Amino acid sequence: MAKIVSIGVHILDVLGRYVSEIPLGQGIALIDEIRITAAGTAAGTSVDLAKLGCQVTAVGAVGNDEMGSILIGILDRYDVETKYMVRKTGVQTSGTMLPIRPNGERPALHVMGSNAYLTFQDMPQDVIAQADFVHVAGFFLMPKFDGEDTVKTLKLAKAAGAITTMDILGVKQDRMAEKILPSMPYLDYFMPNLEEAEMITGMKDIDQICEFFIKAGAKHVVLKMGARGSLIVSADGSRVRMPAFQVNVVDTTGCGDAWSAGFIAGLARNMSLEESARLASACGSLVASGLGSDAGIVDFESTLAFIASTPTLPLGD
Repeated sequence: MAKIVSIGVHILDVLGRYVSEIPLGQGIALIDEIRITAAGTAAGTSVDLAKLGCQVTAVGAVGNDEMGSILIGILDRYDVETKYMVRKTGVQTSGTMLPIRPNGERPALHVMGSNAYLTFQDMPQDVIAQADFVHVAGFFLMPKFDGEDTVKTLKLAKAAGAITTMDILGVKQDRMAEKILPSMPYLDYFMPNLEEAEMITGMKDIDQICEFFIKAGAKHVVLKMGARGSLIVSADGSRVRMPAFQVNVVDTTGCGDAWSAGFIAGLARNMSLEESARLASACGSLVASGLGSDAGIVDFESTLAFIASTPTLPLGD
């Protein structure tokens, strides 16, 4: 079984559905459901990878608080290896409150917390050197790790022969391209969503966006585009276009993280690029069908059954 290390943003999400408006003053609104999940581009992806039968090690930072204990407890319950999660003193675990709208949109109230203090010194270098896949997730929301520390981690992974992947969190800030482009030569798969890629590049044309990152050194660029599906462009010029699946959308939290998990799981099972993208699309679509970043996906076999039995949406432009 392939060894996968998932590094980066770990968040404890508190989600409620459905929230049409916040009550005035100290008013109370009754809603249908509240859940707590392990979320974020690293933790959410780790949970989904574990559900798909992968061997996953989580690397990230939490605080010395109850939120951190709950988050690690959730990862443990899914058999994600958590002994390399570090506890940061004097800072709270990262958390988000998500009032989910009836159309599935997810405005967020977020505390950056411990993710802001992750550094290269927290990396278990021997574990990374033994990994088959290294996923770095949450660039732009880890100010101490983003940049030089990310490059050092990816260099270590590539020197040891790992396949490297990266997902990001598109938090608007200055010099976004300047910060992230040094990572590109060490990435096999760069996997932002379309809005994030537009934010970094200032471009709108999909082909130009992909070319921008490939010229910087990425071997493959993956654009996740929600209901419009996904696109993978390779440095050799080949393309894979994959539709999303038709589901009743409850909450879009974690769909991109689930896409990443499905894609990595497919590659780890020696599936083709197209097969891996199809598995990824199914995982992203399944997560949209429930509340929270761990919804929808049960296991690998049931995800394959979902692919076989569920129609896809029309491909967007």
